[in-house]
Amino acid sequence: MVRGLDTTVRKLRRQVFEEVARLGFRANEENYEETLNDEVEAIPYRMVNDEKRYRESVYRARAILSERLRLAMGLSLRPEDKPVHLTAGMEASNISDKYYEPPLMQVIPSACEACEEKGYEVSNMCKGCLAHPCMEVCPKGAISMVKGKSYIDQSKCIKCGKCKSVCPYDAIAKKERPCAQACGVGAITSDKLGRAYVDPDKCVSCGMCMVNCPFGAISDKSQIFQLARALTEGDEIIAEIAPAFYGQFGDNITPRNLKAALEEMGFSEFYEVALGADIGAVAEAHHYVQKVTTGELPFLLTSCCPSWAMLAKKYFPDLIDEVSQELTPMVATARTIKQQHPNAKVVFIGPCAAKKLEAMRRTVRSDVDFVITFEELQAMFDAKGIDLTKYEAESSFHNATGAGRGYAVAGGVAEAIEKCVREYYPDVDVNIEHAEGLAECKKILALAKAGKMNGCLIEGMGCPGGCVAGAGTNIPVAKAQKKIKDFVKASSRQIPPKELEEIELN
Repeated sequence: MVRGLDTTVRKLRRQVFEEVARLGFRANEENYEETLNDEVEAIPYRMVNDEKRYRESVYRARAILSERLRLAMGLSLRPEDKPVHLTAGMEASNISDKYYEPPLMQVIPSACEACEEKGYEVSNMCKGCLAHPCMEVCPKGAISMVKGKSYIDQSKCIKCGKCKSVCPYDAIAKKERPCAQACGVGAITSDKLGRAYVDPDKCVSCGMCMVNCPFGAISDKSQIFQLARALTEGDEIIAEIAPAFYGQFGDNITPRNLKAALEEMGFSEFYEVALGADIGAVAEAHHYVQKVTTGELPFLLTSCCPSWAMLAKKYFPDLIDEVSQELTPMVATARTIKQQHPNAKVVFIGPCAAKKLEAMRRTVRSDVDFVITFEELQAMFDAKGIDLTKYEAESSFHNATGAGRGYAVAGGVAEAIEKCVREYYPDVDVNIEHAEGLAECKKILALAKAGKMNGCLIEGMGCPGGCVAGAGTNIPVAKAQKKIKDFVKASSRQIPPKELEEIELN
Protein backbone atom coordinates (compact mmCIF):
# COMPACT_ATOMS: atom_id res chain seq x y z
CA MET A 1 0.00 0.00 0.00
CA VAL A 2 1.30 3.46 -0.91
CA ARG A 3 -1.61 5.33 0.69
CA GLY A 4 -0.54 8.18 2.91
CA LEU A 5 3.00 8.40 1.56
CA ASP A 6 4.15 11.55 -0.19
CA THR A 7 5.39 9.69 -3.25
CA THR A 8 6.62 11.08 -6.56
CA VAL A 9 3.33 10.05 -8.15
CA ARG A 10 1.42 12.07 -5.58
CA LYS A 11 3.69 15.10 -5.98
CA LEU A 12 3.33 15.08 -9.77
CA ARG A 13 -0.44 14.73 -9.52
CA ARG A 14 -0.61 17.65 -7.09
CA GLN A 15 1.65 19.77 -9.30
CA VAL A 16 -0.55 19.17 -12.34
CA PHE A 17 -3.61 20.25 -10.34
CA GLU A 18 -1.78 23.34 -9.14
CA GLU A 19 -0.72 24.32 -12.67
CA VAL A 20 -4.25 23.86 -14.00
CA ALA A 21 -5.83 25.78 -11.12
CA ARG A 22 -3.36 28.62 -11.64
CA LEU A 23 -4.46 28.86 -15.27
CA GLY A 24 -8.10 29.02 -14.23
CA PHE A 25 -7.46 31.77 -11.69
CA ARG A 26 -5.92 33.91 -14.44
CA ALA A 27 -9.10 33.89 -16.53
CA ASN A 28 -9.73 37.61 -16.10
CA GLU A 29 -6.25 38.64 -17.31
CA GLU A 30 -5.82 40.55 -20.54
CA ASN A 31 -5.11 38.34 -23.61
CA TYR A 32 -5.92 35.25 -21.55
CA GLU A 33 -7.93 33.58 -24.31
CA GLU A 34 -5.19 34.17 -26.89
CA THR A 35 -2.42 32.71 -24.75
CA LEU A 36 -4.26 29.84 -22.99
CA ASN A 37 -3.28 27.10 -25.45
CA ASP A 38 0.37 28.17 -25.40
CA GLU A 39 0.33 28.18 -21.59
CA VAL A 40 -1.07 24.64 -21.48
CA GLU A 41 1.51 23.36 -23.97
CA ALA A 42 4.34 24.85 -21.90
CA ILE A 43 3.43 23.02 -18.69
CA PRO A 44 4.91 19.57 -19.56
CA TYR A 45 8.19 21.23 -20.54
CA ARG A 46 8.29 23.24 -17.32
CA MET A 47 7.56 20.18 -15.18
CA VAL A 48 9.88 17.74 -16.98
CA ASN A 49 13.38 18.53 -18.21
CA ASP A 50 16.90 17.12 -18.00
CA GLU A 51 17.02 17.89 -14.28
CA LYS A 52 13.52 16.53 -13.49
CA ARG A 53 13.12 13.38 -15.55
CA TYR A 54 10.97 11.08 -13.34
CA ARG A 55 11.07 8.30 -15.94
CA GLU A 56 13.66 6.72 -18.21
CA SER A 57 12.68 9.11 -20.99
CA VAL A 58 11.97 12.83 -20.80
CA TYR A 59 9.72 12.49 -23.86
CA ARG A 60 7.63 9.71 -22.35
CA ALA A 61 7.27 11.64 -19.10
CA ARG A 62 6.04 14.70 -21.00
CA ALA A 63 3.61 12.60 -23.02
CA ILE A 64 2.14 11.18 -19.80
CA LEU A 65 1.92 14.60 -18.18
CA SER A 66 0.13 15.91 -21.26
CA GLU A 67 -2.62 13.34 -20.77
CA ARG A 68 -2.78 14.14 -17.06
CA LEU A 69 -3.25 17.79 -17.97
CA ARG A 70 -6.16 16.96 -20.23
CA LEU A 71 -7.91 14.94 -17.53
CA ALA A 72 -7.25 17.67 -14.94
CA MET A 73 -8.95 20.17 -17.25
CA GLY A 74 -11.97 17.91 -17.66
CA LEU A 75 -11.01 16.70 -21.15
CA SER A 76 -10.79 13.10 -22.33
CA LEU A 77 -7.62 11.21 -23.16
CA ARG A 78 -6.43 11.46 -26.75
CA PRO A 79 -6.72 8.39 -29.00
CA GLU A 80 -3.53 6.45 -29.66
CA ASP A 81 -4.20 5.73 -33.32
CA LYS A 82 -4.50 9.24 -34.73
CA PRO A 83 -2.93 12.66 -34.17
CA VAL A 84 -4.86 14.92 -31.81
CA HIS A 85 -3.43 18.17 -30.50
CA LEU A 86 -2.86 18.54 -26.74
CA THR A 87 -5.33 21.42 -26.55
CA ALA A 88 -7.98 19.89 -28.81
CA GLY A 89 -11.40 20.49 -27.29
CA MET A 90 -10.14 23.28 -25.05
CA GLU A 91 -13.06 25.51 -26.02
CA ALA A 92 -15.46 23.02 -24.44
CA SER A 93 -13.54 23.08 -21.16
CA ASN A 94 -12.71 26.79 -21.03
CA ILE A 95 -15.99 27.53 -19.24
CA SER A 96 -17.16 27.68 -15.66
CA ASP A 97 -19.99 25.13 -15.70
CA LYS A 98 -18.67 21.92 -17.26
CA TYR A 99 -20.08 18.60 -16.03
CA TYR A 100 -18.10 15.41 -15.63
CA GLU A 101 -18.38 12.96 -18.48
CA PRO A 102 -17.90 9.21 -17.89
CA PRO A 103 -15.78 7.21 -17.75
CA LEU A 104 -14.29 8.87 -14.70
CA MET A 105 -11.40 6.47 -14.00
CA GLN A 106 -9.10 6.08 -16.98
CA VAL A 107 -5.79 4.36 -17.64
CA ILE A 108 -3.21 6.55 -19.36
CA PRO A 109 -1.82 3.98 -21.82
CA SER A 110 1.64 5.55 -22.12
CA ALA A 111 2.03 5.43 -18.32
CA CYS A 112 0.97 1.80 -17.78
CA GLU A 113 3.82 -0.68 -17.28
CA ALA A 114 1.61 -3.64 -18.28
CA CYS A 115 2.09 -5.36 -14.93
CA GLU A 116 1.54 -9.09 -15.05
CA GLU A 117 -1.85 -10.39 -14.09
CA LYS A 118 -2.33 -12.64 -11.07
CA GLY A 119 0.06 -15.59 -10.90
CA TYR A 120 2.61 -17.45 -8.78
CA GLU A 121 6.33 -17.70 -9.43
CA VAL A 122 9.22 -19.45 -7.64
CA SER A 123 11.86 -16.99 -6.47
CA ASN A 124 15.59 -17.51 -5.88
CA MET A 125 14.75 -18.18 -2.21
CA CYS A 126 13.83 -21.76 -3.15
CA LYS A 127 16.12 -24.30 -1.43
CA GLY A 128 14.93 -27.29 -3.44
CA CYS A 129 13.95 -28.99 -0.18
CA LEU A 130 13.48 -32.73 0.08
CA ALA A 131 9.91 -32.42 1.33
CA HIS A 132 8.88 -30.19 -1.63
CA PRO A 133 5.39 -29.59 -0.15
CA CYS A 134 4.58 -27.26 -3.04
CA MET A 135 4.58 -30.26 -5.38
CA GLU A 136 2.50 -32.35 -3.00
CA VAL A 137 -0.34 -29.84 -2.64
CA CYS A 138 -0.59 -28.71 -6.27
CA PRO A 139 -3.94 -30.07 -7.56
CA LYS A 140 -2.85 -29.91 -11.21
CA GLY A 141 0.69 -31.26 -11.09
CA ALA A 142 1.99 -27.91 -12.29
CA ILE A 143 5.12 -27.98 -10.11
CA SER A 144 8.23 -30.00 -10.84
CA MET A 145 11.89 -29.91 -9.83
CA VAL A 146 14.17 -28.35 -12.45
CA LYS A 147 17.90 -28.09 -11.71
CA GLY A 148 17.25 -28.64 -8.03
CA LYS A 149 14.62 -25.92 -7.72
CA SER A 150 10.83 -25.91 -7.87
CA TYR A 151 9.37 -24.75 -11.17
CA ILE A 152 5.74 -23.80 -11.91
CA ASP A 153 4.37 -24.64 -15.36
CA GLN A 154 2.14 -21.64 -15.99
CA SER A 155 0.13 -23.51 -18.63
CA LYS A 156 -1.07 -25.92 -15.93
CA CYS A 157 -1.24 -23.54 -12.94
CA ILE A 158 -4.75 -22.57 -11.84
CA LYS A 159 -3.47 -19.83 -9.50
CA CYS A 160 -4.98 -21.38 -6.37
CA GLY A 161 -2.05 -20.32 -4.16
CA LYS A 162 -1.75 -23.62 -2.29
CA CYS A 163 1.95 -23.89 -3.15
CA LYS A 164 2.70 -20.50 -1.62
CA SER A 165 0.78 -21.31 1.55
CA VAL A 166 2.91 -24.39 2.34
CA CYS A 167 6.39 -23.23 1.29
CA PRO A 168 8.56 -23.17 4.44
CA TYR A 169 10.92 -20.56 2.95
CA ASP A 170 8.21 -18.24 1.55
CA ALA A 171 9.99 -18.75 -1.75
CA ILE A 172 6.90 -18.58 -3.92
CA ALA A 173 5.76 -15.08 -4.79
CA LYS A 174 2.24 -14.01 -5.66
CA LYS A 175 2.25 -11.51 -8.49
CA GLU A 176 -0.76 -9.31 -9.08
CA ARG A 177 -1.43 -5.92 -10.55
CA PRO A 178 -1.76 -3.43 -7.69
CA CYS A 179 -4.71 -1.78 -9.42
CA ALA A 180 -6.50 -5.10 -9.93
CA GLN A 181 -5.77 -6.18 -6.38
CA ALA A 182 -7.32 -2.97 -5.07
CA CYS A 183 -10.44 -3.29 -7.21
CA GLY A 184 -13.19 -5.07 -5.34
CA VAL A 185 -15.42 -5.58 -8.37
CA GLY A 186 -12.95 -7.05 -10.87
CA ALA A 187 -13.19 -4.09 -13.23
CA ILE A 188 -9.49 -4.15 -14.22
CA THR A 189 -8.81 -6.17 -17.36
CA SER A 190 -6.10 -6.03 -20.07
CA ASP A 191 -6.01 -4.41 -23.46
CA LYS A 192 -4.45 -6.07 -26.50
CA LEU A 193 -0.98 -4.94 -25.42
CA GLY A 194 -1.33 -6.29 -21.89
CA ARG A 195 -1.87 -2.90 -20.31
CA ALA A 196 -4.50 -2.33 -17.67
CA TYR A 197 -7.96 -1.31 -18.80
CA VAL A 198 -10.87 -0.19 -16.61
CA ASP A 199 -14.09 -1.84 -17.77
CA PRO A 200 -16.71 0.94 -17.46
CA ASP A 201 -19.53 -1.60 -17.26
CA LYS A 202 -18.06 -3.01 -14.04
CA CYS A 203 -16.37 0.06 -12.53
CA VAL A 204 -18.14 1.92 -9.71
CA SER A 205 -15.59 4.79 -9.65
CA CYS A 206 -14.29 4.34 -6.09
CA GLY A 207 -10.77 5.28 -7.23
CA MET A 208 -8.93 2.59 -5.29
CA CYS A 209 -7.16 1.49 -8.49
CA MET A 210 -5.92 5.06 -8.99
CA VAL A 211 -4.41 5.49 -5.53
CA ASN A 212 -2.81 2.03 -5.55
CA CYS A 213 -1.06 2.23 -8.94
CA PRO A 214 2.65 2.88 -8.19
CA PHE A 215 3.21 4.20 -11.73
CA GLY A 216 0.49 6.84 -11.62
CA ALA A 217 -1.08 5.30 -14.71
CA ILE A 218 -4.70 5.73 -13.62
CA SER A 219 -6.31 9.10 -13.15
CA ASP A 220 -9.71 10.75 -12.92
CA LYS A 221 -11.10 13.95 -14.37
CA SER A 222 -11.27 17.22 -12.47
CA GLN A 223 -13.26 20.46 -12.40
CA ILE A 224 -10.63 22.61 -10.71
CA PHE A 225 -9.96 24.60 -13.89
CA GLN A 226 -13.64 25.44 -14.31
CA LEU A 227 -14.09 26.19 -10.59
CA ALA A 228 -11.07 28.50 -10.55
CA ARG A 229 -12.58 30.37 -13.51
CA ALA A 230 -15.95 30.65 -11.75
CA LEU A 231 -14.29 32.04 -8.62
CA THR A 232 -12.70 34.83 -10.68
CA GLU A 233 -16.02 35.80 -12.27
CA GLY A 234 -17.57 37.06 -9.03
CA ASP A 235 -20.55 34.69 -8.90
CA GLU A 236 -22.07 33.62 -5.58
CA ILE A 237 -20.29 30.34 -4.88
CA ILE A 238 -21.00 28.35 -1.74
CA ALA A 239 -18.92 25.48 -0.41
CA GLU A 240 -20.36 22.40 1.24
CA ILE A 241 -17.61 20.46 2.99
CA ALA A 242 -17.75 16.74 3.77
CA PRO A 243 -17.17 15.78 7.43
CA ALA A 244 -13.98 13.91 6.49
CA PHE A 245 -12.26 17.29 6.07
CA TYR A 246 -11.06 17.44 9.66
CA GLY A 247 -7.26 17.04 9.73
CA GLN A 248 -6.90 16.85 5.94
CA PHE A 249 -5.18 20.24 5.62
CA GLY A 250 -2.74 20.08 8.52
CA ASP A 251 -2.60 18.93 12.12
CA ASN A 252 -3.38 22.36 13.57
CA ILE A 253 -5.77 23.60 10.89
CA THR A 254 -9.17 24.30 12.45
CA PRO A 255 -12.54 24.78 10.71
CA ARG A 256 -12.06 28.50 11.29
CA ASN A 257 -8.72 28.42 9.42
CA LEU A 258 -10.31 26.52 6.54
CA LYS A 259 -13.34 28.79 6.38
CA ALA A 260 -11.18 31.92 6.21
CA ALA A 261 -8.94 30.40 3.52
CA LEU A 262 -11.98 29.48 1.41
CA GLU A 263 -13.28 33.01 1.80
CA GLU A 264 -9.93 34.35 0.65
CA MET A 265 -10.22 32.13 -2.42
CA GLY A 266 -13.61 33.63 -3.31
CA PHE A 267 -16.29 31.48 -1.68
CA SER A 268 -19.18 33.45 -0.18
CA GLU A 269 -20.52 30.97 2.38
CA PHE A 270 -19.76 27.57 3.86
CA TYR A 271 -21.80 24.60 5.08
CA GLU A 272 -20.89 21.30 6.68
CA VAL A 273 -22.21 18.31 4.71
CA ALA A 274 -22.65 16.77 8.13
CA LEU A 275 -25.85 18.87 8.26
CA GLY A 276 -27.18 16.76 5.39
CA ALA A 277 -25.94 13.68 7.21
CA ASP A 278 -27.95 14.74 10.26
CA ILE A 279 -31.05 15.04 8.10
CA GLY A 280 -30.31 11.66 6.56
CA ALA A 281 -29.69 9.91 9.89
CA VAL A 282 -33.10 10.92 11.27
CA ALA A 283 -34.82 10.09 7.97
CA GLU A 284 -33.11 6.70 7.69
CA ALA A 285 -34.05 5.88 11.28
CA HIS A 286 -37.68 6.69 10.52
CA HIS A 287 -37.51 4.69 7.29
CA TYR A 288 -36.06 1.67 9.07
CA VAL A 289 -38.76 1.71 11.74
CA GLN A 290 -41.58 2.23 9.25
CA LYS A 291 -40.43 -0.19 6.57
CA VAL A 292 -38.11 -2.88 7.97
CA THR A 293 -39.44 -3.53 11.46
CA THR A 294 -42.95 -3.78 10.02
CA GLY A 295 -41.84 -6.36 7.45
CA GLU A 296 -42.63 -4.19 4.43
CA LEU A 297 -38.96 -4.42 3.45
CA PRO A 298 -36.70 -7.36 4.42
CA PHE A 299 -33.74 -5.02 5.07
CA LEU A 300 -32.53 -1.53 4.24
CA LEU A 301 -29.36 -0.53 2.40
CA THR A 302 -27.93 2.91 3.11
CA SER A 303 -27.19 5.07 0.08
CA CYS A 304 -24.73 7.80 1.09
CA CYS A 305 -21.71 6.09 -0.57
CA PRO A 306 -22.17 6.35 -4.37
CA SER A 307 -19.83 3.44 -5.11
CA TRP A 308 -21.80 1.20 -2.74
CA ALA A 309 -25.09 2.31 -4.31
CA MET A 310 -23.72 1.74 -7.83
CA LEU A 311 -22.44 -1.69 -6.78
CA ALA A 312 -25.87 -2.69 -5.51
CA LYS A 313 -27.63 -1.47 -8.66
CA LYS A 314 -25.10 -2.94 -11.11
CA TYR A 315 -24.45 -6.31 -9.52
CA PHE A 316 -27.64 -6.90 -7.51
CA PRO A 317 -30.39 -5.18 -9.54
CA ASP A 318 -33.12 -7.16 -7.80
CA LEU A 319 -32.17 -5.39 -4.53
CA ILE A 320 -32.88 -1.89 -5.89
CA ASP A 321 -36.05 -1.54 -3.81
CA GLU A 322 -34.01 -2.09 -0.64
CA VAL A 323 -31.59 0.77 -1.42
CA SER A 324 -32.69 3.76 0.66
CA GLN A 325 -34.39 6.52 -1.29
CA GLU A 326 -33.27 9.17 1.18
CA LEU A 327 -31.08 11.94 -0.21
CA THR A 328 -27.36 11.55 0.26
CA PRO A 329 -25.77 14.11 2.63
CA MET A 330 -24.19 15.90 -0.33
CA VAL A 331 -27.53 16.38 -2.07
CA ALA A 332 -29.52 17.13 1.10
CA THR A 333 -27.05 19.85 2.05
CA ALA A 334 -26.98 21.25 -1.48
CA ARG A 335 -30.76 21.47 -1.65
CA THR A 336 -30.82 23.21 1.72
CA ILE A 337 -28.34 25.74 0.32
CA LYS A 338 -30.28 26.25 -2.92
CA GLN A 339 -33.51 26.87 -1.01
CA GLN A 340 -31.80 29.77 0.75
CA HIS A 341 -29.55 30.85 -2.16
CA PRO A 342 -31.37 29.90 -5.40
CA ASN A 343 -28.87 31.67 -7.66
CA ALA A 344 -25.72 30.35 -6.02
CA LYS A 345 -23.37 27.73 -7.39
CA VAL A 346 -22.72 24.91 -4.94
CA VAL A 347 -19.33 23.20 -4.65
CA PHE A 348 -19.05 19.87 -2.87
CA ILE A 349 -15.60 19.48 -1.32
CA GLY A 350 -14.88 15.97 -0.13
CA PRO A 351 -12.67 12.88 -0.10
CA CYS A 352 -14.56 10.94 -2.77
CA ALA A 353 -13.99 10.43 -6.49
CA ALA A 354 -17.35 8.72 -7.04
CA LYS A 355 -19.19 11.85 -5.89
CA LYS A 356 -18.11 13.41 -9.19
CA LEU A 357 -20.41 11.02 -11.04
CA GLU A 358 -23.18 11.32 -8.46
CA ALA A 359 -23.28 15.06 -9.14
CA MET A 360 -23.59 14.33 -12.87
CA ARG A 361 -26.96 12.55 -12.46
CA ARG A 362 -29.83 14.45 -14.01
CA THR A 363 -31.68 14.58 -10.69
CA VAL A 364 -28.65 16.12 -8.97
CA ARG A 365 -27.12 18.44 -11.60
CA SER A 366 -29.28 21.39 -10.57
CA ASP A 367 -28.22 20.96 -6.93
CA VAL A 368 -24.44 20.44 -7.11
CA ASP A 369 -22.48 22.47 -9.67
CA PHE A 370 -18.91 21.37 -8.84
CA VAL A 371 -17.26 18.46 -7.07
CA ILE A 372 -13.63 18.67 -6.02
CA THR A 373 -11.58 16.56 -3.63
CA PHE A 374 -9.47 17.59 -0.65
CA GLU A 375 -6.41 16.85 -2.77
CA GLU A 376 -7.64 19.18 -5.51
CA LEU A 377 -8.57 21.90 -3.02
CA GLN A 378 -5.08 21.84 -1.51
CA ALA A 379 -3.66 22.32 -5.00
CA MET A 380 -5.98 25.33 -5.47
CA PHE A 381 -4.73 26.81 -2.20
CA ASP A 382 -1.16 26.28 -3.43
CA ALA A 383 -1.97 27.92 -6.77
CA LYS A 384 -3.26 31.00 -4.98
CA GLY A 385 -0.41 31.01 -2.46
CA ILE A 386 -2.83 30.62 0.45
CA ASP A 387 -1.23 29.42 3.69
CA LEU A 388 -4.08 28.23 5.89
CA THR A 389 -2.15 28.96 9.08
CA LYS A 390 -2.25 32.67 8.22
CA TYR A 391 -6.07 32.88 8.05
CA GLU A 392 -8.71 32.51 10.76
CA ALA A 393 -12.41 33.36 10.58
CA GLU A 394 -14.41 34.81 13.47
CA SER A 395 -16.70 31.78 13.50
CA SER A 396 -16.71 28.14 12.37
CA PHE A 397 -19.04 26.40 9.91
CA HIS A 398 -22.75 25.91 10.57
CA ASN A 399 -22.84 23.55 13.52
CA ALA A 400 -23.59 19.86 12.86
CA THR A 401 -23.85 16.99 15.34
CA GLY A 402 -21.36 14.28 16.22
CA ALA A 403 -23.62 11.73 14.52
CA GLY A 404 -23.45 13.53 11.17
CA ARG A 405 -19.72 14.09 11.44
CA GLY A 406 -19.22 10.42 12.20
CA TYR A 407 -20.41 9.55 8.67
CA ALA A 408 -16.79 10.05 7.60
CA VAL A 409 -15.58 6.70 8.97
CA ALA A 410 -16.69 3.15 8.19
CA GLY A 411 -19.57 2.15 10.45
CA GLY A 412 -20.36 5.78 11.22
CA VAL A 413 -23.49 5.94 9.08
CA ALA A 414 -25.03 2.86 10.68
CA GLU A 415 -23.99 4.06 14.14
CA ALA A 416 -25.66 7.46 13.62
CA ILE A 417 -28.89 5.83 12.46
CA GLU A 418 -28.79 3.36 15.33
CA LYS A 419 -28.41 6.19 17.86
CA CYS A 420 -31.43 7.95 16.35
CA VAL A 421 -33.53 4.81 16.46
CA ARG A 422 -32.63 4.13 20.09
CA GLU A 423 -33.33 7.75 21.08
CA TYR A 424 -36.56 8.36 19.17
CA TYR A 425 -37.96 4.83 18.93
CA PRO A 426 -36.82 3.27 22.22
CA ASP A 427 -39.16 0.29 21.90
CA VAL A 428 -37.64 -0.78 18.56
CA ASP A 429 -34.75 -3.22 18.33
CA VAL A 430 -32.29 -2.29 15.60
CA ASN A 431 -29.96 -4.72 13.85
CA ILE A 432 -26.90 -3.12 12.26
CA GLU A 433 -24.42 -4.54 9.75
CA HIS A 434 -21.70 -2.74 7.84
CA ALA A 435 -19.11 -3.58 5.21
CA GLU A 436 -16.11 -1.61 3.99
CA GLY A 437 -14.27 -2.17 0.73
CA LEU A 438 -16.11 -3.30 -2.38
CA ALA A 439 -15.18 -6.98 -2.02
CA GLU A 440 -16.75 -7.09 1.45
CA CYS A 441 -19.70 -5.07 0.18
CA LYS A 442 -20.35 -7.70 -2.50
CA LYS A 443 -20.24 -10.44 0.11
CA ILE A 444 -22.76 -8.76 2.38
CA LEU A 445 -25.09 -8.04 -0.54
CA ALA A 446 -24.93 -11.69 -1.56
CA LEU A 447 -25.88 -12.66 1.99
CA ALA A 448 -28.74 -10.16 1.93
CA LYS A 449 -29.99 -11.55 -1.36
CA ALA A 450 -29.90 -15.04 0.15
CA GLY A 451 -32.12 -13.90 3.03
CA LYS A 452 -29.37 -13.94 5.65
CA MET A 453 -29.68 -10.22 6.53
CA ASN A 454 -33.41 -9.84 7.05
CA GLY A 455 -34.32 -7.21 9.61
CA CYS A 456 -30.97 -5.43 9.23
CA LEU A 457 -29.90 -1.92 8.40
CA ILE A 458 -26.87 -2.45 6.17
CA GLU A 459 -24.22 0.20 5.62
CA GLY A 460 -21.72 -0.18 2.80
CA MET A 461 -18.57 1.89 2.21
CA GLY A 462 -16.70 1.47 -1.07
CA CYS A 463 -13.36 2.51 0.44
CA PRO A 464 -11.78 0.37 3.19
CA GLY A 465 -11.91 2.63 6.23
CA GLY A 466 -14.78 4.77 5.00
CA CYS A 467 -14.84 8.24 3.46
CA VAL A 468 -11.59 9.19 5.20
CA ALA A 469 -9.94 6.60 2.94
CA GLY A 470 -11.36 8.12 -0.25
CA ALA A 471 -9.25 8.57 -3.35
CA GLY A 472 -9.10 12.35 -2.90
CA THR A 473 -7.72 12.51 0.64
CA ASN A 474 -4.44 14.03 1.84
CA ILE A 475 -3.40 12.11 4.95
CA PRO A 476 -2.99 8.45 6.05
CA VAL A 477 -6.25 6.63 6.79
CA ALA A 478 -5.47 5.74 10.41
CA LYS A 479 -4.56 9.33 11.19
CA ALA A 480 -7.72 10.61 9.52
CA GLN A 481 -9.88 8.19 11.52
CA LYS A 482 -8.34 9.45 14.76
CA LYS A 483 -8.98 13.07 13.72
CA ILE A 484 -12.64 12.36 13.00
CA LYS A 485 -13.03 10.58 16.33
CA ASP A 486 -11.74 13.73 18.06
CA PHE A 487 -14.01 15.94 15.90
CA VAL A 488 -17.08 13.88 16.78
CA LYS A 489 -16.23 13.88 20.48
CA ALA A 490 -15.81 17.66 20.51
CA SER A 491 -19.24 18.28 18.93
CA SER A 492 -21.62 20.24 21.14
CA ARG A 493 -24.54 17.93 20.19
CA GLN A 494 -24.23 14.21 19.57
CA ILE A 495 -27.48 13.37 17.72
CA PRO A 496 -29.76 15.46 15.49
CA PRO A 497 -33.27 16.53 16.58
CA LYS A 498 -36.16 14.34 15.45
CA GLU A 499 -37.82 17.33 13.76
CA LEU A 500 -35.33 17.05 10.89
CA GLU A 501 -37.37 14.16 9.45
CA GLU A 502 -40.04 16.70 8.54
CA ILE A 503 -37.76 18.72 6.27
CA GLU A 504 -38.95 18.66 2.65
CA LEU A 505 -36.04 18.65 0.19
CA ASN A 506 -37.37 16.47 -2.64
